[in-house]
Amino acid sequence: MQPIQFFELASKQADWLAVRQSVVAGNIANANTPGYHAKDVTPFQSVLEKTGIQMAATNPMHFTEGSLSNEVTDVSANEDVGVQISGNSVGLAEELMKQGQVKREYELNAGLVKAFHRMMLMTVRT
Repeated sequence: MQPIQFFELASKQADWLAVRQSVVAGNIANANTPGYHAKDVTPFQSVLEKTGIQMAATNPMHFTEGSLSNEVTDVSANEDVGVQISGNSVGLAEELMKQGQVKREYELNAGLVKAFHRMMLMTVRT
């Protein structure tokens, strides 16, 4: 029997979301710190491209293998926010939108895991 890769993938995304939430919270906390540059995490799509999960690929658009890495990088200044006089590049509106996106993605991840778990339990009962 093949191992179920869905839980491993969901776990990796949850780890990625935790790192991103921490980075976004740090950006918000340092919104008034002179010289602070906003940071963000490598998008999960690029993490998927380097993931070590081996899946059957029947289509070239399926996942490829590699290694998981959550790289935190400085974000280039947004044209709307730019770099402020203090040298700070954090835009609160943008960071709050990122925080909302992380919350929605985490809820989706948890919902999918819950539904898949229920489905697994139903197959065991019969």
